[in-house]
Amino acid sequence: MKKILLGFMLALGLSGMAHAAGVAFPLDKAPNRTNDMAALQNGAKLFVNYCLNCHSASFMRFNRLLDTGLTDKQVMDNLVFTTDRIGDTMVAAINPNQAKDWFGKNPPDLTLVARSRASGAGSGPDYLFTLLRTYYRDSTTPNGWNNLVYPNIGMPNPLWELQGERVPVFDKVVSHGQEIEVFRGWETAKQGTMSQAEYDRNVGDLVAFLQWMAEPGQNTRIRLGVWVMLFLSVFTLVAWRLNAAYWKDIK
Repeated sequence: MKKILLGFMLALGLSGMAHAAGVAFPLDKAPNRTNDMAALQNGAKLFVNYCLNCHSASFMRFNRLLDTGLTDKQVMDNLVFTTDRIGDTMVAAINPNQAKDWFGKNPPDLTLVARSRASGAGSGPDYLFTLLRTYYRDSTTPNGWNNLVYPNIGMPNPLWELQGERVPVFDKVVSHGQEIEVFRGWETAKQGTMSQAEYDRNVGDLVAFLQWMAEPGQNTRIRLGVWVMLFLSVFTLVAWRLNAAYWKDIK
């Protein structure tokens, strides 16, 4: 039986479910670093260097990156490589017509990808965190890459120089009278510039930035919500005692 090859087509924007022998590939839990300014800054650097070449974030302006603790000068010197200005949106320089020829469709905008990829299998960040760590070489695909999270990858691994090249290892098992292949682990075919631990940490930072970018005001909203709930709790206590004092002489 042929090895069941699983992958992804992020450029084509298809469903976030992956299947191995009809079973969804489990998603790893993404670290929550949306309050970590250093992680967001590193994630922004990775996004600009490895994602913005093809994928736009057209609902995000460069000056919003100041909320991650960067200055105007740092953004312009390190994250803007074109003639864009600090107030411009983050639009990819790729030609849409050429992108369609290369990938079959213009790569999707990633501003809201961390929210749109949520499913019953896990959150959007979980999906992205797993997807970016499960690329592998596959000589049967047009571009030579595949992925365990999304079938028939339309885009090569954008971080392959960092991660290197890996080969998935499958075990043959019998299920319902049929022999199938189940993913067991990885073998390194070519070492990248980062160790696996370093790569996982950087992918976590990139996913954190994508999560933050999907809703930059999320942390402020949560902090404000906590203060509102505290205020309502105190107000409830005051209102209860005031009500008791008002009605104490009325039987």
